[in-house]
Amino acid sequence: MLTFRDRQARRATFVVFAVQGLSFATLLVQVENLRSRHGLSEGELTLLLLVVPLLAGAGSELAGKLASRLSSKTVLRFAQPAVALGVVAAGLAPSVPLLLPALVLFGLAVGAVDAGMNMQGVAVERRYGRPVLNGFHCLWSAASVAGALWASGAAGLPMGVTMAIPMILALAGSLYAGPHLCTADEERVIAAAPAGRFPWKPIIPLCMAMAFLYVGDAAISNFSTVYMGDVLSANATVIPLAYAAYQATTLLVRLGGDVAVRRYGPAAIVRIGGAVATVGFAGIVFAPTQPLAIAAFALTGVGLAVVAPQSFSAAGRLDPGGTGVAIARVNLFNYVGFIVGAALVGGLADAAGMRAAFAAPLVLAAAIIVLAPGFQPTTSRSGPGSPKPV
Repeated sequence: MLTFRDRQARRATFVVFAVQGLSFATLLVQVENLRSRHGLSEGELTLLLLVVPLLAGAGSELAGKLASRLSSKTVLRFAQPAVALGVVAAGLAPSVPLLLPALVLFGLAVGAVDAGMNMQGVAVERRYGRPVLNGFHCLWSAASVAGALWASGAAGLPMGVTMAIPMILALAGSLYAGPHLCTADEERVIAAAPAGRFPWKPIIPLCMAMAFLYVGDAAISNFSTVYMGDVLSANATVIPLAYAAYQATTLLVRLGGDVAVRRYGPAAIVRIGGAVATVGFAGIVFAPTQPLAIAAFALTGVGLAVVAPQSFSAAGRLDPGGTGVAIARVNLFNYVGFIVGAALVGGLADAAGMRAAFAAPLVLAAAIIVLAPGFQPTTSRSGPGSPKPV
């Protein structure tokens, strides 16, 4: 039977995911403005953006070690305010030498938060005894949409002000949520094997799907604004709408994601998602107008929305003790995909144009269809839908 403490931890985890979505979107939709302010070419922009996923991988790895010794709650209470600080510093930086340390801080902190918040999400899912992780990612998407729409509506304000205002809300949210998250004892609700004993083989499909997802996500997050501005000559009000559409459909799909998973199973949902994302990326490659391009970005969000929650949920089933080892391993491929996506799409854009660059995530989205069987649980023991431990 669910308790007040279970519900309190779930509410706090909702807030953590929302703050992360708002913070991430607030920085990412300003990529084109950052490029213009600092006079960067697409190649230079690509190299600069690689700082974030490279250091996020290190932050995630560090978070995994600290969480196993302390708790993911402790990690989040320090890392999430640091994300907000990094966003504000990036918006205010007057030059590349000052922008770089802001991105370093953002990258390290955002990686730690990504790992920690999904550890919390899986802990809550386990305590609830049914799929709830899509709901957390849904709120991440909702906050991302809000961040993108804020950037669109505040296009006339100085970039530093536009980026600082949402971070006031982000800081307040992180300070509220921190004390109410699951403790180390609450995360480890079932006895399990010692950390480090988990085999890689069952996790490989999850890791690959996560990497392929984030190649596509990196393409959209880093280059949707560049695509809209350079390829389709969109103005400052329209440019953020492609990313907003992507996050909006991600949000809508995740609203019903937990129900769909309970009815059809994770493998079927991931398979359908890969197929829809493939069609969406094809639309981006060939879109002749701004409205059709925005619609294609939206369709891509429909497909990719389901992959990350199911990857973390499946990883959590492989770690019923809640040590975070399997989740940290899968989360690392978030950044592998983001690094590959930024470098691959940026390099192809320089060589063959931005339209052709989006063909790469198209192919990898199709590969997710093949990986879908790896998401099907082999046992219901200790997984979502099994009885809650007492």
